[in-house]
Amino acid sequence: MPIEAFIFDMDDVLCTYDVGRRIEALAGLSGRAAAEIHAAIWQTDFLDRADRGDFSADDYLGEFGRRLGRSLTRAEWVEARRLSMTPDQSMLALVKELGQKHQLALLTNNDRLLAETLDALFPALRPLFGKHLYVSAELGLAKPDPEIFRAVCKKLDVKTEAAFFIDDLAVNIAGAKEAGLDGHVFAGYRGFCDALSIKGVAIKEASFHG
Repeated sequence: MPIEAFIFDMDDVLCTYDVGRRIEALAGLSGRAAAEIHAAIWQTDFLDRADRGDFSADDYLGEFGRRLGRSLTRAEWVEARRLSMTPDQSMLALVKELGQKHQLALLTNNDRLLAETLDALFPALRPLFGKHLYVSAELGLAKPDPEIFRAVCKKLDVKTEAAFFIDDLAVNIAGAKEAGLDGHVFAGYRGFCDALSIKGVAIKEASFHG
């Protein structure tokens, strides 16, 4: 079946995500050691629960600050998250081109606060994806659960067999394939271009600038 929709992960696909840089920013705000912050937040189930929608945006921010040992404003949280993200301009240009003939959606495992602040964190996304920016917490599901891919396809009004999912984690691609989608484990711009070629999706030579 021809590809009708491309669904993209965000971190380490459309932007590089440097969690170390984020933790450094949080260390500067809190005065705590980076290792302590990593242990208190990243080495627990807190973020996984947030990705599944267990916390409202405000409750998440409050719990994040409690674990950090210093309450954060939304602006502080956003800035620390933003510093960790470097948009991949080559991928963004390619997504724009694909959007000329295909439906597009973003699907990221993240919390409700990120959902509410995504335009500030990554303003290039809205012009590409419009309303189809899906954050796991808002769906009450998280990758690699096959149901989250079915839910996004339903919102796009496309059959799962007509959707192609791109993620940097093989386990998430496996979940997408279990749901009936095709997929590609992202390891860089060139590899994705090769995958498109194999699928018979033509792209302009001008896209090969990454």
